[in-house]
Amino acid sequence: MLPANEWWGILETYGAKIWPAQALFFVAAVLIVLLVFLKPGSPANTLVKLYMALSFGWIGVVFFFVLGRELKGNYFFGSLFNIVAILFILDMFRQRMDFHLPGVSWKRYLTLVLTLIALCYPVFSIAFGHRFPRVIIPGTFPCPTTALALMLLTTALPQVDKVIYIILLFWAIPFPPLIQIPKYGVYEDAIMLAIGLYGLVMLLKDGKGKASTQPL
Repeated sequence: MLPANEWWGILETYGAKIWPAQALFFVAAVLIVLLVFLKPGSPANTLVKLYMALSFGWIGVVFFFVLGRELKGNYFFGSLFNIVAILFILDMFRQRMDFHLPGVSWKRYLTLVLTLIALCYPVFSIAFGHRFPRVIIPGTFPCPTTALALMLLTTALPQVDKVIYIILLFWAIPFPPLIQIPKYGVYEDAIMLAIGLYGLVMLLKDGKGKASTQPL
């Protein structure tokens, strides 16, 4: 496992080399979330899937395969994120996942709050002492993108691609308490852990029913 200074050095190099891609991906994420919550429907669903496919494909190829080759398990994790990207593309044609705010009031408010917190990942990153290009931003970094995607997937339950869901839970739940926080001091990844646990509870509670689990 890489020492913390080398790990952060890789993230710093990545953040510097891809600028201003992270800003563009972040603005797009905010606009798409607003569209889903304010005007849900087929166009919003398509844009979510397209955005997630681009984001996870970018992370899989650019972050893990190209600029993060020194990260342990980069090809394995990059492949997982690319699988997620492909599955989002496939659902653009299948049209099975429908993203919308829950009708139950407490779920509705909790979804809004947790989604806002996921979008505020960069704010927490700066608050914990990280400066550009080390600021961790949804859309181009694995953890905040996973957190945001899981929140949107909870709004599509039970008609959700469970392969995507489980892959993202695999990333969201074990890594923050075992690696990210104690080893590298990425305290903002507590957001992803909290959302991952919420997503797991929602999957167990509301995930029963017909779902997209067809193989590629």
